[in-house]
Amino acid sequence: MNGSDADVSTYIKIFSLKSLEEIEALEAEHSLAPHLRVLQKALAEEITTRVHSAEDYNAAVEASGILFGNSTSEAFASLSEETFLDIFDGVPQFIIAKSELETGLGLVEMMVEKTQIFPSKGEARKMIVAGGVSINKEKLMDVEAQVNADQLINNKYLIAQKGKKNYFLIIAE
Repeated sequence: MNGSDADVSTYIKIFSLKSLEEIEALEAEHSLAPHLRVLQKALAEEITTRVHSAEDYNAAVEASGILFGNSTSEAFASLSEETFLDIFDGVPQFIIAKSELETGLGLVEMMVEKTQIFPSKGEARKMIVAGGVSINKEKLMDVEAQVNADQLINNKYLIAQKGKKNYFLIIAE
């Protein structure tokens, strides 16, 4: 999906089983609205479906939409636990005591002391105030915010986000 237009135009000609006419039609559609990434999506769908399955492709599209779209914690809760854990495979994970969330845990404390997502409280506070921290896709901008058990997804997980692309899975046991 992150391939440049020129690269993907070459890749689709090499790796696709589509006819030349189909590829040219995709290229024409792509040139009208490059921001829609028609070529990238077409190649991703074809390769993923061929290598894995249509079901796996659809799961990957859903997971991408949840992670990089405007989804909410309800979208995470709607996934099976297996799919949920597949999405976060390879993401840094931290385990915290569920009992700490029963009475509420300070956001800064959780992000620094309990998980080491931030190296210091000062850096965590600065990023929170700037709007760069989310829990379960909900932006938190109050350094005094509390995280509690009611926020757990499937009564077990929290998804912390630092900036736009850095995700962390917090497991409450």
